[in-house]
Amino acid sequence: MAAPSGRRNGSGGANLWVSLLLAAAALRPVETVSEPTTVAFDVRPGGVVHSFSQNVGPGDKYTCVFTYASQGGTNEKWQMSLGTSEDHQHFTCTIWRPQGKSYLYFTQFKAEVQGAEIEYGMAYSKAAFEKESDVPLKNEEFEVTKTAVFHRPGAFKAELSKLVIVAKATRSEL
Repeated sequence: MAAPSGRRNGSGGANLWVSLLLAAAALRPVETVSEPTTVAFDVRPGGVVHSFSQNVGPGDKYTCVFTYASQGGTNEKWQMSLGTSEDHQHFTCTIWRPQGKSYLYFTQFKAEVQGAEIEYGMAYSKAAFEKESDVPLKNEEFEVTKTAVFHRPGAFKAELSKLVIVAKATRSEL
């Protein structure tokens, strides 16, 4: 089953939307731009399912949850960054390994949002580091729904280093 249209980095329309959102944020005066909150956490191998979550926004109205299982190696330091738009109607959740490529073998992953619906979601096998660029997963390796970005069993090739979500408040949150 294909991902809903407009929710991933396939057609260029989503890229344009994200670029415009980022450009608009960059053009605003410094005092009106919401500072993102970044929290470090360990991604632990061993094949057991683990979760990490953070809240953001007034009254912690948005939640981002990263659930995964991985094998091989030792713990890796990852980060989750969350930020909101000035009007608190959009939020971003970025989950990544700051050192670029992860050496863990992921058997599954899911990044989900609560309090909002995903307008853009993308997963990467390699995160930008030094002179290297982000390397996106192939479209068939993951799926984007209204509330989650997750692996597709049988198609996901076990490489994950970054997830990006841009979401808008649900009607009940407005």
